[in-house]
Amino acid sequence: MTDQNARREPSAAEKMFGDFAPALVHFTDDVLFGEVWQRTELTPKERSLVTVAALATAGNTDQLVFHLGLARENGNTEAELIEALTHLAFYAGWPRAMAAMAVAKNVFAA
Repeated sequence: MTDQNARREPSAAEKMFGDFAPALVHFTDDVLFGEVWQRTELTPKERSLVTVAALATAGNTDQLVFHLGLARENGNTEAELIEALTHLAFYAGWPRAMAAMAVAKNVFAA
């Protein structure tokens, strides 16, 4: 282990699943966030908006908490995210949009 690796903060996936599911940590950190999220065909802002829409559409509100925060870090405004979730009500279904909006309200209030 290099000095750089010894000093780095563990990722969220590593904190949650470290020794329990090391392969999932690897795929999350190295493949998803290390490769997929680094592709240049979409900006981080666009990638975040797509991810928020996919999570809201699928009803994955637990993951939505993290990704709404990341979406803001990547340049999406609260107004843009609220508008996207409102728009999804007509495509993903009212209950899923309402559930996602409740998560967004809590995330934005924090």
